[in-house]
Amino acid sequence: MENEIKTAVLYSDTKPSDAQTERFVKFLKEKYQTGIELCWEKSEGIKNGFRLTVGNDVYDWTLDGRFRQLKKYIKSMAEEETDLIPLLKEGIEKWTPAVLSSETGTVLTVGDCVATVGGLKNAFYGEILIFADGVKGMVQTVDEDICGCILFDESEELLAGTPVRHTGKIAGIPCGTGFLGRVTNALGLPIDAKGAIESEQYRPVENAAPGIISREAVNKPLHTGIMAIDAIFPIGKGQRELIIGDRQTGKSSIAIDTIINQKGRDVICIYVSIGQKTSFVSNLVATLSKYGAMEYTAVISASAGEAATLQYLAPYAGCALGEYFMERGKDVLIVYDDLSKHAVAYREISLLLGRSPGREAYPGDVFYLHSRLLERSAHLSNELGGGSMTALPIVETLAGDVSAYIPTNIISITDGQIFLESSLFYSGQRPAINIGLSVSRVGGNAQTKAMKKAAKTLRLDLAQYREMEIFMQFSSELDEETRRRLLYGQGLMRMLRQKQASPLELHKQVIMLIAAMGRCMQKTSPDQVHEYLESLVSRIEAECPEICRGIDDKGDYSPEDEQKILEIARSVGD
Repeated sequence: MENEIKTAVLYSDTKPSDAQTERFVKFLKEKYQTGIELCWEKSEGIKNGFRLTVGNDVYDWTLDGRFRQLKKYIKSMAEEETDLIPLLKEGIEKWTPAVLSSETGTVLTVGDCVATVGGLKNAFYGEILIFADGVKGMVQTVDEDICGCILFDESEELLAGTPVRHTGKIAGIPCGTGFLGRVTNALGLPIDAKGAIESEQYRPVENAAPGIISREAVNKPLHTGIMAIDAIFPIGKGQRELIIGDRQTGKSSIAIDTIINQKGRDVICIYVSIGQKTSFVSNLVATLSKYGAMEYTAVISASAGEAATLQYLAPYAGCALGEYFMERGKDVLIVYDDLSKHAVAYREISLLLGRSPGREAYPGDVFYLHSRLLERSAHLSNELGGGSMTALPIVETLAGDVSAYIPTNIISITDGQIFLESSLFYSGQRPAINIGLSVSRVGGNAQTKAMKKAAKTLRLDLAQYREMEIFMQFSSELDEETRRRLLYGQGLMRMLRQKQASPLELHKQVIMLIAAMGRCMQKTSPDQVHEYLESLVSRIEAECPEICRGIDDKGDYSPEDEQKILEIARSVGD
């Protein structure tokens, strides 16, 4: 014991009697061989026993503390002896509480699932701390004498003066194949009333992203089954493609359809719901179950009613689970729905921890918040198993403002964005993708040869149609060529309309695109485009199944196949 410690503090609900005080003073004198003044402080959180602090040493005479130390004492004896009965009798009679740890901290302030702790000079970022009553927390800020901690549980008994212990463990979640088909919270605990989940590994939620040498180029397509995306804004395995738009414009629907389309493609899907209603998660699980997609999907939910700490932790937990499968050579699709709510939860935590607010009250490291998450998506090299993790982060905008703080941050991190426009959505165009503001920076590298050849100038034709449509609002008389171009553009837009939860196979998309780009729908009114295309696909599937198999299996078609499709398409149009 160092000489500078002059005072010991005794915490309890009631003041100790003179006899009890005398015993404490005697204990201190024998233990530390020096005179130490004993002070008493009232602590309503301690209902049974006392707790004595002497510098960094804490002696716990509370009921929980005594039971915990006795359990440890019995365990140590069990490892040394076989006959425990006489040892237990002797040990319990002689047993006295010992110091809890070499360094034990104390709660200074607590509230709103955030606590500040003093006395833990060796605490490190991301470490799990144990509070009284079994409450766990994670270190978020580390100062010279104080560390800020976010709490995973709420407890009315957690008050100022409560002791805090080190664990030396990084925050993490259990991982394994048992999580497929299940719904868990951000801590990996099941919330679907289907029993416990057997885990195969414990992984930290924070992990370094793969380096450049560990990555392969993104060149394998991840088919969404949505023609407007697969044909114009293709997504590759290992890519990060942002889905952005106003509230209720179909952002989540695109992600759900993409998950449904992975059935039979050996892709593991993870859906992370952040700040959504519980009813939304329930409907999501019901939809995925209806189409048989829950078999290969894990859902992690941190609903709007849960603490901001769990909403902050959820996407990192989902990413850790995805990395577990990716490192085993699997292809993974992970959806973060949505990261704008994630940023709000992090802002709330940061303000409660006393961090300096910046633009729009977000902390200065809000960019790093998402960059260190999305950078973990990758296509690993063959030496590391060749697995991949494709990210579809979702961000909500206000009045279509893509230049706001959080949207621009995430746009700069991702490899492209799919922008959903409210005016298109309300006009009946579903999915309501704005062709001009959407982009995939991977482009044709993630497309099959068949799709690349079939799509041809689709994006350019659609852009020209949108410009012409705006200009025609101010003109009453149209020449024949302009009418023909407008009708062609309207046909393309109608072709790209797609019902929810109805992803299209590759050969169907290619056949439709060949017919559309070959101007075979010129005589078909826009209202009858879908009937025409369904008839065309059904006829080719019946008459030329080898063409369909070749497109699906090889990802390509021959010039003869194209001519055959065009020939049938013109006959259907007639």
